[in-house]
Amino acid sequence: MAARRARATGGDAGGRVFEPRRIAGVRHLPADWPPARLEPNRLRRRPGEFGAKGLALLHELVPRAATICFLENPNNPISELTTRDVLAAAPVVGLKVQILKASSDREIDAAFASLVQAGTGALLVSNDFLFNSRIEQIIALAARYAIPTMYSYREFAVAGGLVSYGISLTEDYRQLGLYVGRILKGEKPADLPVIQATKIQLIINLKTAKTLGLEVPATLLALADEVIE
Repeated sequence: MAARRARATGGDAGGRVFEPRRIAGVRHLPADWPPARLEPNRLRRRPGEFGAKGLALLHELVPRAATICFLENPNNPISELTTRDVLAAAPVVGLKVQILKASSDREIDAAFASLVQAGTGALLVSNDFLFNSRIEQIIALAARYAIPTMYSYREFAVAGGLVSYGISLTEDYRQLGLYVGRILKGEKPADLPVIQATKIQLIINLKTAKTLGLEVPATLLALADEVIE
């Protein structure tokens, strides 16, 4: 109910807000927004950068892939923003990007089947509630079709996904709980400040990389916050 109240009043009760100034209702941003650097990590991540940074990291991991698919949920209100970031970043790293859309379990299955038929070299999964709640399904599909895949949450890599770049899903839900608690106490969602993620992590699953026949570059291993063997 609190989350519905937040949407109704124009605020955001959690989830990833990639560019607050373009989302109606956000009034209070941190003084240093967007952040120039996030500690203690060596990697940097600005609002909306997951797609662009993820694309570059995935390209470094799978350099032979000339085309990378980006899986998005068209029902997500910020999907247009993240897709725009990915498409803008693709020419910079010399890639072509194919956009795949899925908003149900069946469409997720179909998306994986279509990217295999197209001969796509790798997949970038957007940060979306539906995808984040289908970790086992998506990882199983990536394994079945042998598609190198990058995710936005640590939990994917821990569960057997190839690589993730982002924060912990558990931490995200903790922040959401704090927001909901403040709303239930009477604060207006639109008046709540945007909280910056402070622990962005690159997680690499070496076991999955070996299964896919990938050799992880030393540069990526040096950047990784965690390497699963």
